[in-house]
Amino acid sequence: MIIDTHVHVYPPLIRDNSREIAESERYFGELISSPVHKWATAEDVLAAMDADGVDQSWICGFAFSDIALCRVSNDYVLEAAAASNGRLKALIVVPPMSHGMSDEIGRCAARGAIGVGELFPDGQNFALDDVRETWRLAASCHENNLFLTLHCAEPVGKVYAGKGSIGPKEAYALARAHPELKIVLAHWGGGLFMYELMKDVREDLRNVWYDTAAAPYLYSCEIYKAAALAGVSDKIIYGSDFPLLRLSGYRKMLDGCRLTDSQEEALFFKNSRALLHS
Repeated sequence: MIIDTHVHVYPPLIRDNSREIAESERYFGELISSPVHKWATAEDVLAAMDADGVDQSWICGFAFSDIALCRVSNDYVLEAAAASNGRLKALIVVPPMSHGMSDEIGRCAARGAIGVGELFPDGQNFALDDVRETWRLAASCHENNLFLTLHCAEPVGKVYAGKGSIGPKEAYALARAHPELKIVLAHWGGGLFMYELMKDVREDLRNVWYDTAAAPYLYSCEIYKAAALAGVSDKIIYGSDFPLLRLSGYRKMLDGCRLTDSQEEALFFKNSRALLHS
């Protein structure tokens, strides 16, 4: 079985009005202006899953600063998941500093959402290392038994849309301040997983997982070996970053790694199921 934990979709309403939305949503505008950006609907995801042999995808909309736009995205992924016979699971997006954030999380959890994210701290202007800005989000996720997925950038070697300052240091501060919160750090957590070799850090990151989103663009296959050496193979979950990448890109990358059958099973299925049931 293959579970893809990091898949982006856009409601047609968002896609068709993207230029107007970008005028007030700077981060969104920067992302859709990228030459590698692609649009995808829930139907596109299901078609790709059929072609690639993916059994389940966790889909999310774009994390806007405007909670009304977030609601549009959330309704879309929730409806798509409900109609998919279990093939799609919904992650929902919220602006953490909005007064309606907690109510929106509760509303979506009641309709079957499994997590919150992928949120963009830079684009949504909230600080991961300031508990005054994170406690309400952390509490809302924990109370509704939802994990939180965050974009987490590498501190060197890559520049993303926005300031690009949210990386391992800030993510670690969040995990340390909210040890009860289940966190998924996208893009291998910007390398934070390597610090789990430190005993105290490992304890602070006990509820943190790392997804593989965009790995073929960023790393050589040796990163999977690095994860094993750091003792975190059971915390790495497959996420494609679809429609940017598909399973074939990861299969090609893994050809050089020679993972065992049990290691592949953990990456593509067991670890993500453990996250959901932890």
